[in-house]
Amino acid sequence: MKKEKVKDRIIRVASDLFYRQGYNSTGINQIIADANIAIGSLYNHFSSKNELLHAYLIKEELAWFEGVEKSIEGCSDPKEKIEALMDYRKQLQKSSTFAGCHFIKIISEIGDTNPVVSDFVKKHKEKQKDLIRTLVEQSQLPEIDLTAETIFLLIEGAVVTSTIQKKTDSFDHAKKIVQGLLS
Repeated sequence: MKKEKVKDRIIRVASDLFYRQGYNSTGINQIIADANIAIGSLYNHFSSKNELLHAYLIKEELAWFEGVEKSIEGCSDPKEKIEALMDYRKQLQKSSTFAGCHFIKIISEIGDTNPVVSDFVKKHKEKQKDLIRTLVEQSQLPEIDLTAETIFLLIEGAVVTSTIQKKTDSFDHAKKIVQGLLS
């Protein structure tokens, strides 16, 4: 088994802590202790907790889009890809035991107090919406922008609702609405 690099371990541990208990509730000392590293090791890789937060968001964005690619790779029809995207988001909620979206959580915690992070989150959500828009366009549906925005909002609403209710019913309801839009 390949040994995990220190930088990767720091990001993994910080990511888990930021997601599980929140950015503001996670201290540098806890990250150092949980990663089992010296303080110098942390600062050799990251100049600040904020820089570590940015690395966390980049890691999560890459993982998110890799997961989407895997979930839609067997689909040839763009409409099937949209449904597979919804299934992927549902599965993410289940696998996180309904902990919610990494990006929604961080923006709700820090708001616009950190423009680099809030801009990153906004751009991430725009990339998600662009993906949906591309699939809607490939489906040759009318009102591309409105349909894409509606699907995006249904998925985001399902994520938030399932986080609150700790079940996936909201995804099932949203998927039925989307299937109606796609027909």
